[in-house]
Amino acid sequence: MLTEKYSKLQSILREMDSVVVAFSGGVDSTFLLKAAVETLGPEKVLAVTADSETYPSSELQEAIKLAEQIGVKHQVIETSELAIPGYAENSKNRCYFCKSSLFDHLIPVMEEKGFKNAIYGVIADDMNEFRPGMQAAKEKGIRGPLQEADLYKEEIRELSREFDLPTWDKPSFACLSSRIAYGEYITKEKLTKVEKAEYYLKSLQIRQVRVRTHQDIARIEVEPKDMAIILENHDTIVRNLQEFGYKYITLDLIGYQSGSMNKVLS
Repeated sequence: MLTEKYSKLQSILREMDSVVVAFSGGVDSTFLLKAAVETLGPEKVLAVTADSETYPSSELQEAIKLAEQIGVKHQVIETSELAIPGYAENSKNRCYFCKSSLFDHLIPVMEEKGFKNAIYGVIADDMNEFRPGMQAAKEKGIRGPLQEADLYKEEIRELSREFDLPTWDKPSFACLSSRIAYGEYITKEKLTKVEKAEYYLKSLQIRQVRVRTHQDIARIEVEPKDMAIILENHDTIVRNLQEFGYKYITLDLIGYQSGSMNKVLS
């Protein structure tokens, strides 16, 4: 089954002939980039990474290293989500504005460099989740070969491991804006506060963490097995997160949940 899906992915990529890949350095876009290079050859693939205030600098540096490891041309472009009309207001369609702007930057690169298609790492799992960015991709003609090949996250991780990609077990990641409650205005200061808090918590050997932000409240999400680390270090965690700007520090007993902010949208 998995071999058949990968063969289908390769067929889709061959039909595209040459591609610009929206490359974040996450599990999905890294595998997509690797598959494109293996299928089309490095001369027909370009990785493009957006450097913006909504992604930590550590993620950008990792993307640069991954592209070098894969052996593909890589271009970093400057973007600013906070400058996009409608984005900072943080409505439920925030991701639509973000992806629409990203693709508006991606398409000119594709045309200037002479590539025929632009693609991104949407996957089969995303079809059952609230993903307004997919509408932007549809409008701009940006395709998602992983989703078209019906590949799911766990399958992508398995294939990534077979390709010896270091991202095969990388924790899921989303932009820092996804940590801020809908309706609460997004600012550079709030994004920096989230980035510092999550970087600190990861230094305690917690791999999967979210610091969901509700005004002055930090709602920490970690996997249940890591809750003991939070409790054992609660004094220093409180002190550090208060220095970063939070007034109240809480631990969500449900644990880490991808897209947990979307619960209020029902």
